Amino acid sequence: MNSISVVTGGAGFVGKRLVEALRARGERVCSFDLAPPSHEGDVRGSIHDMAALSKAFEGAASVFHLAGNANLWSRNPHEFNKVNFEGTKTALAAARGSGVQKFVHCSSLTTLVGKNTPIGLSSADETVRLHPDDMLGPYPRSKLLAEFEVERAAAEGFDAVIAIPTEPLGEGDTSLTPPTKMILDFVNGKTPAYIDCILNFVSVDSLADGLVACRDKGERGERYLLGGENLPLAELLTMLSALTGRPMPKTKMPYAVALAAGAIDTRLVAALTGKPPKAPLTGVRLAGRQVSFSSVKAAHELGWRAGELKPALGELLDWALDNGLLKSV
Repeated sequence: MNSISVVTGGAGFVGKRLVEALRARGERVCSFDLAPPSHEGDVRGSIHDMAALSKAFEGAASVFHLAGNANLWSRNPHEFNKVNFEGTKTALAAARGSGVQKFVHCSSLTTLVGKNTPIGLSSADETVRLHPDDMLGPYPRSKLLAEFEVERAAAEGFDAVIAIPTEPLGEGDTSLTPPTKMILDFVNGKTPAYIDCILNFVSVDSLADGLVACRDKGERGERYLLGGENLPLAELLTMLSALTGRPMPKTKMPYAVALAAGAIDTRLVAALTGKPPKAPLTGVRLAGRQVSFSSVKAAHELGWRAGELKPALGELLDWALDNGLLKSV
């Protein structure tokens, strides 16, 4: 596309990589973010500001909507709804009013896992359809409600698609999103035990390519899961130990114990201190459902496949070391 592409949340972990990927393709890109602009043409603004969004979207052919709160806990749970749901509604309205041709909404794998998802092994893909009341916390609920808004716009004829990434991994995650923080806590010896869960990571470079593929090849109203390898946490710990030479926890905590600890940490300790819980209850609930995710649809319809996990993990660890995020041993 010769016209400009706008990336909301363009200064975030995934947003920065997407902006770089688009620029590498020779495209004109505008980052719309609360952070100060990094390039000429970037716009500083809030996704709640319709006027600022409309100005940024003017003349844009495509919008990638990545702006949101990606944490699993907030001192004010209503913040998730305000940012992830209401912010998406505003971005959609601004895009439609500005004549944007394609809208790519970045959702979350947490919308595919619910209260009725069995404790233990199961699988999921884009065909999983859940109700907001099924969600395991305010963050996934806000992301699912946002998906519904995007699908409603698509049903009305707006060319919008939904990308559902798994857990992005790689260098440059200055916000320390939950996947990055989890890995750094293990490497730094802050997590003495683990629970038996399945993780699915996608390298941030691959995810950026997947988002572009959603724009270029995605069909209106469709959802595309962008994920990589399904990996038991025990195998991840073995990989981390091999890469860093550091010991990893050997104690496996039963899910019931982890759930109780997460409830106390989230509902009591964090509520009293205002500090983020070490194990957010939403995260524990998600981990207990050992879900493997399939990206077959993205492979078939978008021609997209995730890169290998180990290089992305190595990039994360090298970056963390260079930026003083790894404790000396």
